[in-house]
Amino acid sequence: MIRKFRQLWWQEDGQDIAEYAVMLAVILVIVVGTVRLIGSNANNVFSSVPSSLQ
Repeated sequence: MIRKFRQLWWQEDGQDIAEYAVMLAVILVIVVGTVRLIGSNANNVFSSVPSSLQ
């Protein structure tokens, strides 16, 4: 029983999946934040262009 527990404890197969999940989460947070920031600024620019043309 202890031998099986040690094998499960030192097994490193699942760590790659967890690391990729963390990297994906960080990248998604950065992308979503950038899109929201650029989106609000782009909306302000595009709404000000017609008013400046009139």
